[in-house]
Amino acid sequence: MTEILPSAPTAPLDTEAVLDALARRHRAAGGLGLQVLNLVGGQAENLLDRLPDRVKDRLDSATEQALRVAIRAAGQSRGVVRDQAGWLNTAVTTAMGGMGGVGGLPTALAELPVTTTVLLRAIMGIAAEYGFDPAEEEVQKHCLHVFSAAGPLAEDDGSDMAFLAARVTLTGSTLRGIIGRVAPRLGTVLGQKLAAQTVPLLGAVAGAATNYAYTSYYQEMAHVHFGLLRLSRETGLPPEHLAGQLRQRLKRDGA
Repeated sequence: MTEILPSAPTAPLDTEAVLDALARRHRAAGGLGLQVLNLVGGQAENLLDRLPDRVKDRLDSATEQALRVAIRAAGQSRGVVRDQAGWLNTAVTTAMGGMGGVGGLPTALAELPVTTTVLLRAIMGIAAEYGFDPAEEEVQKHCLHVFSAAGPLAEDDGSDMAFLAARVTLTGSTLRGIIGRVAPRLGTVLGQKLAAQTVPLLGAVAGAATNYAYTSYYQEMAHVHFGLLRLSRETGLPPEHLAGQLRQRLKRDGA
């Protein structure tokens, strides 16, 4: 498979109702970060200031390496362990975040690539739920593209708008190219997560809370992304057109 293209609709669909449901998912995802911000008592843009310079300088390269490992590990694991329910993915990463937060920055750094792999595996499971095969490279690129969303600690939905505005068909881009584009944004997002996990006195609680918010957020965004792709396939409407209609709903409801 080289491209995910819309095909002719097989049954009448209530496109407006589907878009309304996807907009609700998007809004729910965007509100999850408030839980963590309230817990750590800070602002999202100030979280990165808490990290040592040596860590901030390595975030992008470390994130890119984590994504490369995660895409292989997540794909291979699907042949061994079946896809799990969303609540179970959230429970697993929440527990890992708690353990990662116990020892501050060193254990949080060690936990980060494992959580990234579980997140990507959860996204792959949602892709399969919508009828796409995560073994196909084009679908894997879409799974990585979900990480282009802003992250649960974003204070506005500007980056989420960029996520929706980005061309949903990624033909022509290599898997390596997608990782290179996603890594800088995800590096910033994961840097905020690391900083939240190192808040003095909170430790494991902050680690569990951040992982809960991140797992819930990216699973919701995966539903939005692959929901749009499936709606495009079933209606024959271009995915860019459907993404535009969803953006209009989000802007209207946010007014």
